[in-house]
Amino acid sequence: MPGSIARNHGALTVLICFLVAICEGVDLQAAGVAAPHIVPLFGLTPVQTGWFFSSSTLGLLIGAPLAGWLADRVGRKLMLVISIVVFSLFALSTAFAFDFDSLLVVRFATGIGLGGAAPNLVTLASENSRPDRRGLAVALMYCGMPLGGAMASLVTMIGGSDWRDVFYLGGGVPLILVPFVIIALKDSHREALAKRTEQQRVGIVRALFGDGRAASTVLLWTAFSFILLVMYLLLNWLPSLLVGRGFTRTVAAQVQIAFNLGGVLGCVVIGRLIDSSYRLIVALASFVATIAFLLALAAMPAVTAVAIVVGALVGFGILGNQAMLYAFAPQCYPASVRGTGVGAAVAAARLGSLLGPLVAGQLLGAGEDAATVLYAMLPFVGVGAIAGVMLSVRRMPEFHAHSPNLVSLSQV
Repeated sequence: MPGSIARNHGALTVLICFLVAICEGVDLQAAGVAAPHIVPLFGLTPVQTGWFFSSSTLGLLIGAPLAGWLADRVGRKLMLVISIVVFSLFALSTAFAFDFDSLLVVRFATGIGLGGAAPNLVTLASENSRPDRRGLAVALMYCGMPLGGAMASLVTMIGGSDWRDVFYLGGGVPLILVPFVIIALKDSHREALAKRTEQQRVGIVRALFGDGRAASTVLLWTAFSFILLVMYLLLNWLPSLLVGRGFTRTVAAQVQIAFNLGGVLGCVVIGRLIDSSYRLIVALASFVATIAFLLALAAMPAVTAVAIVVGALVGFGILGNQAMLYAFAPQCYPASVRGTGVGAAVAAARLGSLLGPLVAGQLLGAGEDAATVLYAMLPFVGVGAIAGVMLSVRRMPEFHAHSPNLVSLSQV
């Protein structure tokens, strides 16, 4: 009976995290899908557009480590609720922005909330799952983000819709979910809080780099940074790049939807496979395939059907790789500092994701075309792939030896 209760609570936790991740996915991609409307409305230059995309990422850079550090002290559930409220309110405020400066302010504040939610969603999903299903648990949670991104694109395709509608959706629905998160979410911070005395003696530097964790931390940060650089460039700039190549906004939105739905499939497939004994091979194959898909995206003809298929493949690779890295992150740290470790990794990743949109803006502002922007991303994927493959062979015995809250993900 106790085992059954634990499984039910764990499955419910993963489900709630998945629903919150959908909302986060809407907000993460709202700027990208609304950009073709916002840019002419506010008269943004390519450089200003890059800052518009990156302002929320700068907020993520602050929110992720702060919320992760606090979660180890006051609980993951509390910090998740606070983060949801923050990103919801400021996502709604984006719909009322009136100039470039106000756009930057509200997107920056939205990013703080989004950054705070991310490490706690990852840690909650991972800690409430069986040791041999933690990769899948995190991947199932994470696939809510591209699913939310697809929903954001669909909103812009609805006849008579306004660009503000995507921000109403991304800000309003999470507020509705907050009571359910408070009542039903299974927290997993008890083990960490039980070690609070030990934790108070451990500084952030030791938490991240002490006790043999330095190599894992460096590899995790490197892989996250370089893969997210490319992922955020695509999330924010893909519709605009496609429009620049002669596709209509409707087709660009369709490709964005295909990118996200392909990402959902990639999260599930790669997330399931990395729990096997072949995870090194899986990691290597997924990164190599992603490079091939990006090459295809840069060289493809301006044909709608081809663009949709290639967009789905790129989403499968990029978002599947990101889900894999999110699954690796909690495995690198013990429970007492896991929030700090995952939050710092998410923050380090934002350095790359902050640069991606800015680099694209600078290249396009200098007169380069979409293909050149995509080719310029390949070296970054290569570096991230090397770090990710090296990380795939590293595991933390303590993380896999203990599982305070078991859940059968076959029931999710």
